[in-house]
Amino acid sequence: MSIATNPASATEMFEKFVAAINSHDVEALIRLMTTDHLFVDSLGNRVQGAASMKIGWHAYFAMCPDYAIAVRKTLAEFDTVMATGEAGGTIDNIAWQTPAAWLATISKGQVAEWRVFADNKPVYDILALRPRKQS
Repeated sequence: MSIATNPASATEMFEKFVAAINSHDVEALIRLMTTDHLFVDSLGNRVQGAASMKIGWHAYFAMCPDYAIAVRKTLAEFDTVMATGEAGGTIDNIAWQTPAAWLATISKGQVAEWRVFADNKPVYDILALRPRKQS
């Protein structure tokens, strides 16, 4: 934990990151991340590095072109911000929404870690409708 980061500046960085997600501004997301950024999804899958996340965000926004998160409650302590709300969008023309939470660690004015906690069942139900690829 970096005591040099205060909750107000950590919250401000968190809000900028959310705004970049909601505007699908991948270049802004990359600028807001540390180069060794760590993303952890709700299944525990990990992606390390801003370069890898650039590919990941482009792919996710292509799959879910109107993906957005709505933050309802934010708590911050030093360099850590926790928020709750909803995530949602449309995949294959089917809308989905689910409760979600996000945990961000801020380091030197950038997002060093972004963790997502959500019930992915609505997304998996949509993806299960896709035709299976032939081997």
